[in-house]
Amino acid sequence: MSRIKDIAKKNSSRIVRKRRVRGDIGRGTAETPRVTVFKSNRYLSAQAIDDIAGVTLAAVNSKALNLSVSRENAAKVAAEFAEKLKAAGIEKVVFDRNGYLYHGVVAAFADGLRENGIKL
Repeated sequence: MSRIKDIAKKNSSRIVRKRRVRGDIGRGTAETPRVTVFKSNRYLSAQAIDDIAGVTLAAVNSKALNLSVSRENAAKVAAEFAEKLKAAGIEKVVFDRNGYLYHGVVAAFADGLRENGIKL
């Protein structure tokens, strides 16, 4: 029973951090969309969101690329996502880490975006 409580506490703590981060970075616009990252134990996904219009401008998923979650694969997913952003005419974004700590896979994804010419 305590394992279920531990998982619930972990998820509720992430949601608290998520709301705090979202309040700090504000809303994404068409010119500077909000890039949000979701990671599970198996996959990594990201999307660029225009919060004002309520639409997703670009998205990528490591499952579609047949990649698992690791730092190296996060850089590959970021390169693919950067290409999609550039095709949509987006050069600058606001990074939303979605409540995850900024290290490991999340940091590698952000660094991969920077290396491919996207300004965070």
